[in-house]
Amino acid sequence: MNIALICTEKLPVPPILGGAIQIYIDAILPTLAKHHQITLFSLDNSKLPSREENGNIRHIRVKGKTADQYINNIRKELSDEFRDEFDLIHVFNRPLWILRLTDAAPNTGFSLSLHNEMFAPKKIDPARAKRCIERVRFITTVSQFIADGVTEMYPLAEGKMNVVYSAVDSEKMKPIWDKDVLDTREKLRKQYGLGDRKVIAYIGRLSKKKGTHVLLKAMKEVMDRHPNTALLLVGSKWYGKNETDSYIKKLQDFSKTLNGPVIFTGFLTPKEIPKYYNIGDIFVCASQWLEPLARVHYEAMGAGLPIITTDRGGNAEVIQEYINGILIKEYDNPEVMAEKIIYLLENEDLALRMGKLGRKFAVEKYNWDRVSSQLLDLFKTISLN
Repeated sequence: MNIALICTEKLPVPPILGGAIQIYIDAILPTLAKHHQITLFSLDNSKLPSREENGNIRHIRVKGKTADQYINNIRKELSDEFRDEFDLIHVFNRPLWILRLTDAAPNTGFSLSLHNEMFAPKKIDPARAKRCIERVRFITTVSQFIADGVTEMYPLAEGKMNVVYSAVDSEKMKPIWDKDVLDTREKLRKQYGLGDRKVIAYIGRLSKKKGTHVLLKAMKEVMDRHPNTALLLVGSKWYGKNETDSYIKKLQDFSKTLNGPVIFTGFLTPKEIPKYYNIGDIFVCASQWLEPLARVHYEAMGAGLPIITTDRGGNAEVIQEYINGILIKEYDNPEVMAEKIIYLLENEDLALRMGKLGRKFAVEKYNWDRVSSQLLDLFKTISLN
């Protein structure tokens, strides 16, 4: 089949600036292209050509300073150059775009990939939501949490929902005990003056909804009881930038009051990220909002780190309690978070066993071959009709 993928408007593919959706698309492209002709529409970037082809993969990168400009430019491409060329147009995380693109491809099938609660009333009104659901052939979601949220509001979507959990490249993300990463782990620890400290790793944007402040408050008790610990904060306010806002300034000021080092790395590209997971001993996701299912869980499993995460949104769906991670019900309570971190610090054998089982899950369950296979099976349903 001839399939178009429509990426979101904020970041380019390949994910040179990061982004969960961009990482997802970049990872599945090679396998999908073995079976279908794929055209990917994504955001223009000065470091990437506006058009390029590589085998069955064609990139068309369009300009757009706003979401409206971006999707209107894609709509023009579909209407002028590619009208009715595609058998299927698969839109990522923007249900409203299904309706905006329909006129440009009236005889083409549509499908939708949901990575957030994009059917929430503040995102889309009921009338257009129903039209979108009726128009698409199937909908994939990154978690059962997202799928259940849609079907609860719109029962007509139930037969079209398909949960497709995300994944990690276990070749790029090596576990902390792998001989290939031991030298890098030691060098980076030396670079940041960490020595033999136990490192609590956080990877993600520094924002209130991601809960970085809760983790920092938890680390006060952790460091008081276990002075030989450090906190590694990998990320920034937004992808590709290192701007400091009042929230980050408060984090930095509070970190100076702690009885141990707090490392702020700033923004790192997806290529740099794996080696920073490998510095850690315990991974913490402190999300305060209803997280769809943060992809950092897959990465932490790939790195062989035991996971402590908040029971928010879909996060719990990839955690087996005290098997590969620990869930925090009282998600906004620093004392509870500190208690869980301390528990793993004081039970090193359990922490290592959890990390190894997480790694096993990453290799066997949460791999990109499985994601691609699920999508190919759904694409096949289109070609059979």
